[in-house]
Amino acid sequence: MNAQQYEGFNLQFITHHNDRYDYLQSAQQALQGGCKWIQLRMKGAPVDEVEEIALQLMPLCREQGAVFILDDHVGLCKKIGADGVHLGKKDMLPAEARLQLGTGFIIGGTCNTFEDVMQVKDSVDYIGCGPFRFTTTKQGLAPVLGLDGYRNIVWQCRSNGINLPMVAIGGITRQDIPDVLNAGPNGVAVSGAILNAPDPVEETRQMLEIINANPFRTLLDSLPDCGL
Repeated sequence: MNAQQYEGFNLQFITHHNDRYDYLQSAQQALQGGCKWIQLRMKGAPVDEVEEIALQLMPLCREQGAVFILDDHVGLCKKIGADGVHLGKKDMLPAEARLQLGTGFIIGGTCNTFEDVMQVKDSVDYIGCGPFRFTTTKQGLAPVLGLDGYRNIVWQCRSNGINLPMVAIGGITRQDIPDVLNAGPNGVAVSGAILNAPDPVEETRQMLEIINANPFRTLLDSLPDCGL
């Protein structure tokens, strides 16, 4: 990741759908609200359907200067030239994805424990750590971390010289953001909190205002630790 890509890391939107918005429309709402990091997640959808939406969404992200990440689909990421891919614990191993993609793509990996971090640390650019609390947007949920879980994992990482950027995920709401970021993660990834809000665009803006107005240690402040 370069410094420009890091600028959007603090707030990531993961696509979902409800009775008002489909996958593409959900991302459009977040982009209109100022989100600069979009992950297209369509678990269970055929790859051709994912590609169809990706080819519509990617130029919208480019227009807004937003990072465009695909969930799971390494081959499709390389085929269409997305910015990168996020891999869950049951997806392709990050090390294999790195062999296929090389260094020109962002790779994120899901972790729930420090042991998970140790397994992927040499192959990923960032860690998606969670869940913070129970969420209905993901099946097969790992054990809930809470604030103490994040503090513990971040402390273990830093104590062992691991300075990978970390984004917290899983049931996070706007009200949670200050406490979650003060627990150590560099950013938050949200889905339902934006999509199910009465006004998703305004909800995105308010989340960004909270992030930008609070004295967290920003990700850009930590770039030297990340070797950039």
